[in-house]
Amino acid sequence: METPKTPLSIDTRIREGLSRVGMVLRVDEWNRAKATGLNPTQLSILTLLEGREKDGLGVKEIAAHLGVSQPTATDSINALERKGFLAKRQGAADKRAVSVVLTADGASALNATDTGEGLAAQAIGALDHGEQEDLLVTLIKMIRRLQEADAIPVQRMCVTCRYFAPFAHADAARPHHCKFVDAAFGQRELRIDCRDHVEADPASRAATWDAFQTG
Repeated sequence: METPKTPLSIDTRIREGLSRVGMVLRVDEWNRAKATGLNPTQLSILTLLEGREKDGLGVKEIAAHLGVSQPTATDSINALERKGFLAKRQGAADKRAVSVVLTADGASALNATDTGEGLAAQAIGALDHGEQEDLLVTLIKMIRRLQEADAIPVQRMCVTCRYFAPFAHADAARPHHCKFVDAAFGQRELRIDCRDHVEADPASRAATWDAFQTG
């Protein structure tokens, strides 16, 4: 088969690569979910609610984070509730609002699936430290771009948090500062989903991002 003289654009080839990785991640999710008799959507809901034990999330928020319809989210939530993995609570301010929270049994079921193994984990582990760090920063940039375009909800990332001070220290290994724990940390410790995250206002988010980009 002859190699084409004009290959596909680089963005197309990157999307192809992400698609292949996404396929492997879905296989890993199926394997994890089967360990507790769940499906991947149900497992994703438990994972999403971990670290949100206090307030939980509404059905609409869960659907938005997972990129599924509200009826699909509702069906999975109801199934998890029957298993005792989730509970529904009335909102404190609005009694008509319902928040979905993870139960102790749900947390146990989630912990049972978290073996740290899988095809994707093996591929990430094959990268050296520098490559892993570069990949993490690249993913953060992509995720931020998507959330600023309102394609996905705001994620609980360092770069969107009011407590994040990028490149606040001269130490190249630990240049950033978290005001919540009052500690310096490095690029490798940047988080995609932090339970202590407090979303910064849009102006502060933009200023923080500029500082993070320019370094």
